[in-house]
Amino acid sequence: MPELNALTSWTFVNEVPVPGDVQDLLVQGEQAIAAYQTFRDSAVFTNKRLIVRDAQGLTGKKVEMYSIPYTSINMWSSENAGKLMDLNAELELWTRAGLIKIKVGKQVDVRRLDKLIAWAVLGNG
Repeated sequence: MPELNALTSWTFVNEVPVPGDVQDLLVQGEQAIAAYQTFRDSAVFTNKRLIVRDAQGLTGKKVEMYSIPYTSINMWSSENAGKLMDLNAELELWTRAGLIKIKVGKQVDVRRLDKLIAWAVLGNG
């Protein structure tokens, strides 16, 4: 498959407890399901969307928020890490807006992420 430029990309370092302040971002009926540490902040899967908080600048006080509704995901792929030189697994989300790449650190189970995306996109079970 030809290489496509991603709109954005993140690295999920490891799974973490859902941050307490995420509740302020949720709409009625929305529940946080799982959270992952990124290099500077966190990504939270809810029953409706993926929310990524990306701290900016030297102090990290400026925060950019990404909200990806599962209804906008048209297709996804996952690739487990190989041996030797290939340390990270990868998840790619094709959305209405474009391609989003997520690198998956060795502490994260890419197959769990794949199942979480399938659960979310295909109708919450």
